[in-house]
Amino acid sequence: MKIDYHMHFEYGSYDLSWVQGFFDSAAKRHIGEIGISEHTHGFTDFKTLYYKDVIHDDSFIGKFQKKWLQTNKFKCPLSDYIKFMDMLKAKGYPVKTGIEVCNFQDQTTVKQILDRQPFDYIIGSVHFLHGWAYDSSQIRAEWKNHDLKEIYEWYTQEVEKLCTAKIYDILGHPFNIRLFKFLPDFDVTPYLIRVAEAMKKANMVVDINTGTRYRYPIKEISPFPAFMKIAAKYKLPVITSSDAHKPEDCGAYIDEAVAYAKSFGYTQRVKFTNRNREFIPID
Repeated sequence: MKIDYHMHFEYGSYDLSWVQGFFDSAAKRHIGEIGISEHTHGFTDFKTLYYKDVIHDDSFIGKFQKKWLQTNKFKCPLSDYIKFMDMLKAKGYPVKTGIEVCNFQDQTTVKQILDRQPFDYIIGSVHFLHGWAYDSSQIRAEWKNHDLKEIYEWYTQEVEKLCTAKIYDILGHPFNIRLFKFLPDFDVTPYLIRVAEAMKKANMVVDINTGTRYRYPIKEISPFPAFMKIAAKYKLPVITSSDAHKPEDCGAYIDEAVAYAKSFGYTQRVKFTNRNREFIPID
C-alpha cells in the first residue's frame, strides 16, 4: 500500500469541498492512506512561540517575515483542526492526523500544547535558522551572508535539539538546506552522522519527501543520497510523502520516493496510528 504522510490543507478551509481534492488525487495515484500534517503556524496556540523565535524587525529578513506572520497564519485553535480530522475519520476517509511542528526553542511549551490533543504522528521540522526562514525564496539573498559550513552546523544543532526533546516521531524533509542549490565543497559526512545518531537515540523516522523534487530549484528528493546511505546504515525507519500544499500535488512523485527508498535497501515503511508504529511492505 502506498502512503503519503506529509501534506497540508492550509491554503483552503476545513470543509469537504476543499479537502476532497486531496483524496481524489490520492485515489488517482493509488495512494491507500494519506496523513495531514498541518503547519503549527496555522493555529493560535503557537502564535506566541513564533513571535518569540522568528526575526520580525526592520531588517531585510525581518520585514518579510513580519508580513509572513500576518498572512494566512494563526487562523484557528488547534482543537478545530482535530475536530475536523475526527469528522473525516468518522466518515470513513483513509486519513491520519498529523502535525508539522517548527523547531521552536521552547520545547517545554510545545509539548504542553501538543499533549492536549490526540495525533497519529508528529513531525518535527527545521524551518528556521537563528530566526531566519531559510527556505523562503523571497529572502533567498540572505544565504549570501552566511558561510555554508555555518549553515550546516546550525541545521545540525537544530535537529539535535528536536531529537533531544523526544516529542517527535518523524524528522521532516531532512537536509532540505540544499533546496536552493547552495551545495558544499567540503565533506558534510560529520553533520550527516550527527543527525543520524540523534535520530536513532530519539527513535525518529526519516521523511522521504518529494516536495524538494517539484517545488524547489534542487529538484531532488529529500534527504539527498549521502544522508540516505547513512540512514540505512543506522537502520532509521522511513515514511514517504509529497509535502503537498495543493490537492493536485497529493501523492506527487510517490512512486519515485518508493523506488528511491528501495535503492538504499529499504523493504518496509512505517504506518502510524495513535503514535504507534506498524511496519508494512514498501511496495
